[in-house]
Amino acid sequence: MLNIAVKAARAAGAIINRASLDLDVLKINTKSPNDFVTEVDQAAEEAIIDTILTAYPGHGILAEESGRERGAKHSDFVWIIDPLDGTTNFIHGFPYYCVSIALAFRGKVEQAVVYDPTRNDLFIASKGRGAYLNDKRLRVSKRTRLADSIIGTGFPFRKGDNFQRYLKMMEDVMPLCAGLRRPGAAALDLCYVAAGMYDGFFETGLNPWDIAAGALMITEAGGLVGNFTGESDFMHQREILAGSPKIYGHLVKLLTPYSRVITAEEAAEAKAEQDAAQATPASALAASIAAAEQAQTEAPKRKAIRLRKKDAPTAGDDAPL
Repeated sequence: MLNIAVKAARAAGAIINRASLDLDVLKINTKSPNDFVTEVDQAAEEAIIDTILTAYPGHGILAEESGRERGAKHSDFVWIIDPLDGTTNFIHGFPYYCVSIALAFRGKVEQAVVYDPTRNDLFIASKGRGAYLNDKRLRVSKRTRLADSIIGTGFPFRKGDNFQRYLKMMEDVMPLCAGLRRPGAAALDLCYVAAGMYDGFFETGLNPWDIAAGALMITEAGGLVGNFTGESDFMHQREILAGSPKIYGHLVKLLTPYSRVITAEEAAEAKAEQDAAQATPASALAASIAAAEQAQTEAPKRKAIRLRKKDAPTAGDDAPL
């Protein structure tokens, strides 16, 4: 299965590399303000799904652009696909984007591939067997002091995102670390944590296809992944925190006040909504998640949302996905 994922990722990477040579003729559509999709995203996703379903026609698919339109609807095996993470970078010719493919079995991610076509960097991981970059075993960094660490993040960019909340997080984190970086492709950022290039990473508003593969890379490289409170439930919480064990612990202390972890009841409601949306395109799924998040923002009296007296409602450890 990992070999099939690698084959699919390289096929998509070839499409992306060819298109990068002539960006001027690229057809670009807007899913929402500052959220773009190109014909390259769609062609790469189709190539990935074709490769997977040729080998495993009974498996399920959850892809960013086409959602659950293809593949089996009730399989224990689900491929979670982002054909081009970092589309905005790509259309500007900024060489920081990747293909992300993860395979989940009964909700737990067991295989992961992230391919950077600009550098021909192939990150792979299998549950219990480690993570690798171009056949070199990956380990998270050994830094223990936040003051020595580079932390990756992603800035809010969609209409309705809580910019003030993010500014407060940055005010807390930036003075205490060696630097904050935001290249703009979360799947690749997470792989850089696994490789020890970053010491930690945090972001809100991400979808499963953004984080599924990268999260397995980190845990297989000896790191920790969770939500802002250090709990293992992050895949559908719209917040993620990752890092080497020591740095992860430091970041949990800083970011816990900004967590927006939902209750079990709300999680069940969200899962029901997601199950209902599994036959719809991913854009609709993303819209439903965004609507749920908006509802949380407008209902600050819910017990699940943790407040500080002077701060707005805020958002995200290691456990299997």
